[in-house]
Parts: sequence; C-alpha cells; structure tokens
Amino acid sequence: MITASNLELRAGARLLLSDLSFRVSAGDKVGLVGRNGAGKTTLTRVLAGEGQPAAGSVAHAGSVGYLPQDPRTGDLDVTARNRVLSARDLDQVVGDLRAAEVEMASVGGDRRDKAMRKYARAEEEFLARGGYAAESEAAQVTASLGLPDRVLAQPLRTLSGGQRRRVELARILFSGADTLLLDEPTNHLDADSIGWLREFLRAFKGGLVVISHDVGLLEATVNRVFHLDANRAELDVYNIGWRAYLAQRETDDRRRKRERSNAERKANALMAQADKMRAKATKAVAAKNMARRADRLMSGLEAERQADRVAKIRLPEPAPCGKTPLTASELSKSYGSLEVFTDVDLAIDKGSRVVILGLNGAGKTTLLRVLSGVEQADTGQVEPGHGLRLGYYAQEHETLDTERTVRENMLAEAPHLTDTEARRVLGSFLFTGDDVDKPAGVLSGGEKTRLALARLVCSSANVLLLDEPTNNLDPVSRQEILGAIRSYKGAIVLVTHDEGAVEALEPERVLLLPDGVEDLWNADYADLVSLA
Repeated sequence: MITASNLELRAGARLLLSDLSFRVSAGDKVGLVGRNGAGKTTLTRVLAGEGQPAAGSVAHAGSVGYLPQDPRTGDLDVTARNRVLSARDLDQVVGDLRAAEVEMASVGGDRRDKAMRKYARAEEEFLARGGYAAESEAAQVTASLGLPDRVLAQPLRTLSGGQRRRVELARILFSGADTLLLDEPTNHLDADSIGWLREFLRAFKGGLVVISHDVGLLEATVNRVFHLDANRAELDVYNIGWRAYLAQRETDDRRRKRERSNAERKANALMAQADKMRAKATKAVAAKNMARRADRLMSGLEAERQADRVAKIRLPEPAPCGKTPLTASELSKSYGSLEVFTDVDLAIDKGSRVVILGLNGAGKTTLLRVLSGVEQADTGQVEPGHGLRLGYYAQEHETLDTERTVRENMLAEAPHLTDTEARRVLGSFLFTGDDVDKPAGVLSGGEKTRLALARLVCSSANVLLLDEPTNNLDPVSRQEILGAIRSYKGAIVLVTHDEGAVEALEPERVLLLPDGVEDLWNADYADLVSLA
C-alpha cells in the first residue's frame, strides 16, 4: 500500500527522522505516536504525497485518503452533502440528475423528451459509480458522525469548524481509499461518533496510519505502533497492539536502565583499576587496555530513553478589572435561514467560571467568536466592563497568522516584549533555536495549540474564552493545560468535549445552547460534556 524508503525528515535545520524505511500493507493498523513536535504530522503529510522528504522516497500502491489536522474544505459554497459525495465524483452526477428531474417536471413536448434523455444518461453514469447503494453508504457515514440532513443541505461556509472537520472525515471514510492516513480523527466528535469510528476502523480491510491521543481508539484499532523518538530522531517499530506496546516499552526502559547500571559499575571498576596501574611504568599498557574495555562496555549499550521535554504551560496573570468585565445581552445569530442561537444573555463576573454546552452545531464556537469580537451578532450587543482584557483561544487557530513565523506571531500579540523576552516565553512552550523562525503554517496541530497558548501568556487577560484548548495535545501537555486552568485567577468561559477540562475548571455556571438557558452547575451536567 505505502512503502517508505530511506526517508529523512527535517523541520527547517532540525533533523526529525533519518534513514527511515517501512511498509504499511493491507490489514496493517498503525498507531503513530510521539510527543507534540516529534514529526508525526510531517511524516503523514509526506506519506500522503503533500510534503517532500529531505531525502528518500515514498511509493503508493492503491489510493490514499488523508485527513490532516486542519483539513481544507474546498469550495465553501458547495453543500456538505456534495462535499462528501465528491470523494467518488458523485456530486456532479447527482446534481445532473436533480436538474434533469426539475426540467422534466417543468417542460413538455420535445423539450421534455430531451430532458428525459439527459436524465437517462445521468442515471446511467450514477449507477456506474455505485448509484443508490453508494448514496446510502454516504448517508450512513454522515449520520454516524453526527451530521443530520439539515446540516448536509447547508453550504460549508455556514458550518462550524467542528462540523466542517466531520464533513471532511466523512468524505475520507466514504472515499473507498485503500489506505487511510488520519491525523487526530476524533477531534470535535461526540462520544457516540467516536464509538462508531472505532468500529469502522476496526473492520476496515485496508491499511491505516492514525495519529491520535484517544487511548480508547488506539486500543480498539491498532496492531502496530510506530513511536517517533524526538530525542534520538528515530522511529521505533512495534508489531504489536497498543496495550502490548505500552507493556513492552516499560520492559525495554527497565532493561536499558538495568544494563546501563551494570555496565557503569563494571566500567567504573575497570577505570579505578586502570588509574592504580598507571602509576607503574610496567603496567601502563595494561592500564590503557583496561580503559579501552571500559569504553567498549559503555559504547555497546542501547541509549537509555530520555524523558520527553514538556511545555511549561501557564495562563496570564490577570490585569485588575471591575466586578463584571464582560456582559452580553439578547444575542442571536443566523446563517441565511438557519438559526444558530437566539436571545442569549451572559454576564461574566470577575474570576467566574462558565462552561458552554450544546450539541455539535448548536453555536458554541460562534458564541465565543461573537464575545471575542471576531464575528458580529445579528441582534443584541456585547459590552466590555471596566478594565476588560480579553484573551481568545480559537479551536481552529485562526488567531494565528500562518504567513508569519512563530516569533513574529508572538511579538504581534505582545509588542512590548524584547526579542529575548519573546524567545524566553516561547522556549517554555518548547519553541527553541530555529523553531522560532518556522512559519506558523507548517506547525502541527499540537504546536499551533502551544503557540496560541504562549500568546495568551503575555496578554494580561482577565477574561479567557477557551474553545477546545486540549485538542491536539499529547497526554503530558494536556495535563499541563489542565493545571493552568485550575490555577488561573481570572474568569474563564470554556467550550470543550474534554471531561477532564471541565473538572479542572470547576464551573460555577453552565450555558446551554442553542436556547441560551443558564443554570448553576451541578454534577448532572457532567454527563453531557462528552456528548455535547
């Protein structure tokens, strides 16, 4: 399916992987893992043919379906349904059928005969491409991913970021590709959709490479694990399932430590003996040989696995503000005839904690965009209170300028920082050396998350609007952001599917969309988080 030969991958001058060769065949379910920034996204882009390696080659046998972290959605004026059907070139054929149906119903005589012939040709083409069975299959995939008919009938531009991503995932799964390359496919999915996706991938007969921080998905689907070790710029291949891989890694780590400890003890004894013998001229050669034996003992060892660097994620020290720094009243938003939410009232007091819940498409992201000033409401108003300093973390990272470098993005948000100060902040978020001069557009989803959070640090924000802040983060980085949420002294308005993020927030209130009902938080609402 996919054969990689002697690949070398780089991010700027930094070596990510070298001399990498492997094959993904039909039936191989590969979990591609490693810390954020290790090169997982770069590798999948190269495997998909959307990026070029520094050296080596990739060969494909069969078709490849690729879901990037930030999927491109094509023409935003097409409907979601046609976008999915386009994976098998059915969208145009279905359009021709519908147009012919309308024409047959509205004309007579020779024109009607001509429309009937058009319909017959379109139907023949439709059946050749899988016909009604394919259309039914597409409907099943979209419904299973939480995309109802009313959403499928809408143009892409009217959909939320999460809905667009699910449309792209549906398109890839419907495509019939021989090999799937999926980068964080569970982002923006509710619990039911994640359960369906696990079963779909478990039953998939082709090749699969999946990047995911969803342990349940990895446990259910993978039979091979590729671990990218950022410290050694190497790929460790385990031809076993996820749980066996975790046990094997722990065993390997213990073995390496034990072997190194034994070798160090023997080498130290040899060196101590060599030092004693060097004092005598007659023993100088023997002492040199002992020192060589000690060096050989150490050089023959497997390198002990180094602990991955961890971003020290923190949130800003909030600037002073009045009792109610942010108020919204009678907000409503529609896209064309589609009503997203109506009559939303919200008062954010100093230090308050609010979680917004609602099904996908209920307008959670849109409401945060309205509160942040990125988007305008159709009715109502948002009123800043005394001393308001707003910080907005967008789930699609649209606050980042992809044409600017990491450092330039940081300085644009915090122009008061010197270059040295900006580099110091970025360094705590694992952007060091040449990393700060990479364009934001080439960053992985996890790296974009870290950059967006780094920009917040210097904002002095006293009200944070956080939209899915744990998406794309590895488990260790996720724990860092959860700790930062717990310790932040300002107000937070949170949108998330992550139950751990809600626990860290300890919300006082909940706002339910699309109806805008506000209530005091209680444990019963916790059950809705992963479903929302």
